[in-house]
Amino acid sequence: MIKLLLAALLISISTGICLAQASGNVGYGQTGGNAKAKQNERNKRVLAQGEMPPANSMFIEASVLMNVKADEYVAVFGLTQEGVTVAECNQKLDATINAFAGELRQLGIAREDFFVDFAAQNQIYGYQVSGDIAKEKLVGFELKKNISIHYRDKLLLDKLVLAAARANIFDLIKVDYLVKDTNAVQERLMEEAARVIKLKAARYEKLLGFKLQSLPQVYAERPSIYFPTEMYDSYVAQESEEISSDYYQRRYTIQRARKNRTFYFNPLSADGFDSVINPVVIEPVVQFTLYLKVKYELGQSK
Repeated sequence: MIKLLLAALLISISTGICLAQASGNVGYGQTGGNAKAKQNERNKRVLAQGEMPPANSMFIEASVLMNVKADEYVAVFGLTQEGVTVAECNQKLDATINAFAGELRQLGIAREDFFVDFAAQNQIYGYQVSGDIAKEKLVGFELKKNISIHYRDKLLLDKLVLAAARANIFDLIKVDYLVKDTNAVQERLMEEAARVIKLKAARYEKLLGFKLQSLPQVYAERPSIYFPTEMYDSYVAQESEEISSDYYQRRYTIQRARKNRTFYFNPLSADGFDSVINPVVIEPVVQFTLYLKVKYELGQSK
């Protein structure tokens, strides 16, 4: 997996212009990010008991999605070292970190833009065999640390991965996507949701022939944010023959081929939303949503 990842990165750099798209190895530990986000959006629209509109009133709803490119990024790499003693682990790990820090300086990463986090220290046990007894005993220690790197150029990630490999670091845990001015995004979503509700109100009055009071009340405001790291899905594209006979299963030792798993950014689509701001997505984006429910009092019929 490591060789394939590095080969892909080398190819992407050699082609000149490229756009970084990254989740990190955290993708192996999650499934159905898109499905979870869709379910969360559907749950916002479900009326719970006691949320039905009162008599002589109605609800008008708006669901708005906005795709926002990140302003900054934080890549997190994982380091692991085993040794007979904790001091030996720490010494070897510090040497690796210092080598990586030198690589980061060559890429223009300042010292204040990366941080080493002590993650875990655990004991390693093995077995000592004596006669017919296998006795478990302490054989060493394992030390884990993480390095978080802050950067602004999205194309820098490929170089960071290669720099980490030169320092014998091969675990890109995740990439966090940061949007600096979230207040401006929320304001834009609210403006768009209000516009949608006004259009719906005018449409209902025209088509259904009733009048709505001009002073609506906000009944529910439910924002959400979906980051690219949690919106990666995966699949294995393969078809294999099956050996169903017990005879062949007992006769042969089956060695199955290794199948590659594909990871891809799977964002929310326009399905279920009244309006999508910045609908074209060609790179991982942070997705902001807003569900707005407004109560209107019914006036005289036209």
